[in-house]
Amino acid sequence: MSYSIAVIGAGWYGCHIAASLRSLGFAIRVFEKAARPLHAASGNNQFRLHQGFHYPRHYGTRLQSRDGFLRFIERYPDLSKEIAENIYAVPRRDSLIDYLTYRLVMTASGIEFGDLHAPSIDLCEIEGCLTVSERVVMLERARTYFRRRLGSALHLDTKAESVVETDRGVYVNGERFDFVVDATWGHHDRLPVDVIYEPTLLLYIEGDPAFPALTLVDGPLCSIYPTEEPGIYTLSSVPHTPLGQFPSAQAAAAFQRQINGDMISAKADAMVRQVTQYLPTFPERFRFIGPQISMKTKPVGMADDRSCYVFRTGRTFQVLAGKIDAIFFAVERILSLLERLEDGDLTAVSSTIRADTEFHMRTLSVSGS
Repeated sequence: MSYSIAVIGAGWYGCHIAASLRSLGFAIRVFEKAARPLHAASGNNQFRLHQGFHYPRHYGTRLQSRDGFLRFIERYPDLSKEIAENIYAVPRRDSLIDYLTYRLVMTASGIEFGDLHAPSIDLCEIEGCLTVSERVVMLERARTYFRRRLGSALHLDTKAESVVETDRGVYVNGERFDFVVDATWGHHDRLPVDVIYEPTLLLYIEGDPAFPALTLVDGPLCSIYPTEEPGIYTLSSVPHTPLGQFPSAQAAAAFQRQINGDMISAKADAMVRQVTQYLPTFPERFRFIGPQISMKTKPVGMADDRSCYVFRTGRTFQVLAGKIDAIFFAVERILSLLERLEDGDLTAVSSTIRADTEFHMRTLSVSGS
């Protein structure tokens, strides 16, 4: 099995899918409209490599994160780094679940953690804390790695302007391929499931490099997470990071272009007020250094589903996921669907049980005589 495949989008999923398929002998070309890989949502997020503790309300996302965490470290050992102290804290009044329920869900998921009875920072209104191993994604290393790994297959500053499917293949910008992988999360072509597009705002803040990662769970809460740059963190908030929800990528992008300083200041004030409820020393510990503006694509629903899905329509595969931990699932799913195409139609094959039974009966009859 060897095909020519065009990959649209050089985010984490596009780069990993392209590199994996290329190593298996597929002819690959990656179309990326930006001047560098991991430029859009893949380069504007919390830089967190999850283990599943963020998702007590969605089983599939939790397990994909748990399994993908270990595989990511094995496959890309230099593209993330350890965090000395990583705290998940459950507020006494504002969490959707209580601490013991949260702890029980994580225990049932088979994810290792420790009970944290004395955090290194002064928290208030907290029912209980866990400590768990998570990692920071090293973004610039990843960009360098995929530039080297993909080499001439990576075409930057090259938008997939035209994608035309025929019986003979898929033509991208006039060049023929056997298949296309759309890794743009619906920004190139509409996804076959209902999604919303969510412009987002995180804050880059600066503080003591020894400050731990802090995530308040579960529900409309907030988190402080380190970046690859020592002393620089992101502050995100479930109610305040989203700037709106839109039915199309185009409408969300149009809104994103209208974001201004007043909007950022108002959101920053709200996020600081929220986190200070649980970490009263936040204003003394951190200073705001700039905004991070991005966009998420999310399935419609209340299940907090951020797991990975792969859809195939004709010669086009589309990927939808919320966490980089599940990149391995995406590749395996694409390969499985490609292998299925080669299997051929087996629906006309009938059972041989009756014939086999008659054969054995005749054999026994002969033996008995």
